[in-house]
Amino acid sequence: MVEVLEKPIVAWQIEWLKLNGIDELILCVGYMRERIMDYLGNGSRYSVSIDYVVEDEPLGTGGAVKNAKPLLNGEERFIVVNGDIITDLNIARMVTMQNNNSIAVVPLPSPYGIVEMSSDSRITGFREKPKLDQFWINAGVYCLNHDVLAYLPDKGSIEYDTFPQLASKGMLYAVKYKDVYWRSIDTHKDVEEASKELKEYKG
Repeated sequence: MVEVLEKPIVAWQIEWLKLNGIDELILCVGYMRERIMDYLGNGSRYSVSIDYVVEDEPLGTGGAVKNAKPLLNGEERFIVVNGDIITDLNIARMVTMQNNNSIAVVPLPSPYGIVEMSSDSRITGFREKPKLDQFWINAGVYCLNHDVLAYLPDKGSIEYDTFPQLASKGMLYAVKYKDVYWRSIDTHKDVEEASKELKEYKG
């Protein structure tokens, strides 16, 4: 399990979900599932309830959610969270989208520092990896209706296989989050940067 500040990403996510009033969780697990299940157990240490759905082979994000369908049959709507993000966005804003399927989106973070210049090319300042507010990216948090399950592949991506279908039918909406903490953890450098950011953010 990948850790940030000596805490697994999934633990950060559980604590955030709990703060948002979500205490019934389904974890889709495959690789290293025994370690994850041993660490989290039934969720009682976090005051939540955790059920597990096991993937014997990688199913992709869409297949993983579809694999959890038996545990979702009683739910009209549900939240899906990608396993590689840490955020503090307010999920209630997505839930209040009535019966619409929604994706949380955040401003695109620039991977580079920005040089600011005047009209005569005089350098006026520098900004380190600013958010590019004119562009929005998928934040990996979704609020979906039960009927979306019919659009999920047995094996494949919810982002590339399902969402384009929903968008083409006018069934998918964005909820913009501008002033929130959000970080995708994909590399060791991401872990280092997230650790630094969270120390400052929480401190």
